[in-house]
Amino acid sequence: MGKRRRLAALVGEELISPVNSLDDGCLMHIFSFLSPIPDRYNTALVCHRWRFLACHPRLWLRVERPIRDVMETGVYPNLEAAVSAARPGDTILIAAGGTHVACNIQIKKPICIMGGGELPDDTVLTCSRGSDNALEFLSTCKIANLTIRAELGCCLLHRSGRLTIQECLLQCEQNPLDYLSFPIISTAIEYNSFPALKEQGHGVTVVRTRIEGGAKAVRTNGTLALQHVRAIYSRSSVFFWFEVGEK
Repeated sequence: MGKRRRLAALVGEELISPVNSLDDGCLMHIFSFLSPIPDRYNTALVCHRWRFLACHPRLWLRVERPIRDVMETGVYPNLEAAVSAARPGDTILIAAGGTHVACNIQIKKPICIMGGGELPDDTVLTCSRGSDNALEFLSTCKIANLTIRAELGCCLLHRSGRLTIQECLLQCEQNPLDYLSFPIISTAIEYNSFPALKEQGHGVTVVRTRIEGGAKAVRTNGTLALQHVRAIYSRSSVFFWFEVGEK
């Protein structure tokens, strides 16, 4: 009985707490000053309302071209600028429509990059000829709902961390040098002799993604290998699910 009273008192204290009397806009503005990891993540664990506000798309970084309001915070003219400004745990939303240039962009912090359209085809990242890759990952990241197109080289270069590719379209342009192109290249090395490093893990997870062109879907230059491949054929496309993990 005493435990129930203490719990009721705590709930009542939370409800009348001054911070909970603020409206959603004020709380969201406060949360925008917190680093995504670990502060905003911990904030999302407080209650359902705080979780909704801490994870709201208004707190994401955005890539728009042209920028409608140059004074608006969190909006950038290109992906490279947004990646540079992002903090670990941030989400970058790329506006649909048009083509965005992505050439040799290194990503060394855990972030999520998403296309803003209804379909992956609505948001296109193009890696021009002469660049080795569109995006190079050296941390645990996720990309979703994007089309990534490379003329030569590769769409995605995975060096370390865990990379998740969800509902994307990876395209290598058809040309006489097609055998030099790969949608995904992984050079990650799994350190079996160091348990602490092994727990962090390296790998690539592909979910419901279309892959077109290139010599083959994945090239591995490290110790990882292609595993658990599954494909579903539709009228016009083939969707792939697979893992690139330790042999």
